[in-house]
Amino acid sequence: MKRYDQVAQALTQRIEQGQYRTGDRLPSVRALCRELGVSISTVQEAYHRLEASGLVEARPRSGYYVQPRPTPNVLPKVSRPAQRPLDVSQWDQVLELVARSPEEDRLLMLGRGIPDLAAASLRPLQRQLGTLHRHVAAHGLNYDSLQGSLALRRQVVRLAAKSGSLLHPDDVLITTGCQEALSLGLRTLTEPGDVVAVDSPSFYGTMQILKAQKLKALEIPTDPRSGISLEALELALEQWPIKAIQVTPTCNNPLGYTMPEAQKRALVALAQRFDVAIVEDDIYGDLSFDTPRPRTLKSFDDDGRVLLCSAFSKTLVPGLRVGWMAPGRYRDQALHMKYVSTGASATLPQLAVAEFVQHGYYERHLREMVRQYRQHRDIMIDWVTRYFPAGTGVSYPQGGFLLWLELPGAIDCVRLKERLASEGLHITPGSLFSASGKFRHCLRLNYAAAMTPAIEAGVRHVGEAVTALLGQEAPA
Repeated sequence: MKRYDQVAQALTQRIEQGQYRTGDRLPSVRALCRELGVSISTVQEAYHRLEASGLVEARPRSGYYVQPRPTPNVLPKVSRPAQRPLDVSQWDQVLELVARSPEEDRLLMLGRGIPDLAAASLRPLQRQLGTLHRHVAAHGLNYDSLQGSLALRRQVVRLAAKSGSLLHPDDVLITTGCQEALSLGLRTLTEPGDVVAVDSPSFYGTMQILKAQKLKALEIPTDPRSGISLEALELALEQWPIKAIQVTPTCNNPLGYTMPEAQKRALVALAQRFDVAIVEDDIYGDLSFDTPRPRTLKSFDDDGRVLLCSAFSKTLVPGLRVGWMAPGRYRDQALHMKYVSTGASATLPQLAVAEFVQHGYYERHLREMVRQYRQHRDIMIDWVTRYFPAGTGVSYPQGGFLLWLELPGAIDCVRLKERLASEGLHITPGSLFSASGKFRHCLRLNYAAAMTPAIEAGVRHVGEAVTALLGQEAPA
């Protein structure tokens, strides 16, 4: 890393940690030279880069100041789902989304939940994979333990401690991605016909697990800033025979919120009072923009009723399919479910990820990605504000790389998706995130990769298409 990049990163961290707040004057060029022991040109270049990123502004004869970050003028509304359990639909749309091959797909993908795969901080992982493939011992070619590589489970335990979850390697089960972890958790807890309470909107992968297991989804009103309504959930628990609660309380997909810690604690207490288990999806938790990263529901669990699920698919790369779960009191049942579904997970990816984490590369990669995704969030919100019609609701993610838009008027994003696909663009319609196909007027955008002119042009084109559809709806 160049010296001016190091200076820029140090200043960025001070801003992100609150040492310098919006409107504050930053140290002068000469003051930073003395403090950091670098040249004037190095500090000037660092400031120029921060200015280009929109983090600071230069004021003539005054210095550099922390720029206000763009925040949405209009947030999405609190969801108002059906007040009864529903069968899940939308499989055809989900299949169309997940069946696409990256090699064959010529669309500009603006909606997929894929991290930045071009990040330079992933190179050590690529090297480790190559080394393992060339020099692997017989162990790497054999089945590992059904529970997963002990080396990886030890690293997962170390990482989980940062979220307040104190685990033992024997508490952890390695899975083939977070999707398998969520599936194992729900299959362990339920039987066909049972009711599962979910946040609304909710990850479409979870919705399809419910559909496959013939479970009914009870969507609970969810605030785009603070998460699932505990009052509505309590009423639902009193009214319906809910067997499990499935939530993504930290860096939620698709809304981006993180539940306040007091509400997380209250949610676990509510589950204890009604004696119901919680399947917690924490796949985006390590990408939180807050420092230290927020605590999990699992960290408040003192009787083993929270099944914590996560993976390295969003923080590293999805293709390795390395996930994990801490099933608490349900460990033996979950282990049996894994045996009858997939058996042991692939060995080599587990070993590569374990080494990547053990040698400190994972924490470095997270720091870089969190910095990048926070900056990209602000850029994407600015683009949406500029190019989409007034009244568009925009989420304000507290981590991760996904933005949720609620369009004004009766815009059908399923039809919008089909129209845009013919023009070389892909969006993810909001209807995928509901059991009944609600949120057709919503869509999800991804801001993980470099914010190139092509991405900006794509976002502008989507906004113009929405504006045109609104114009068609307007009365003559």
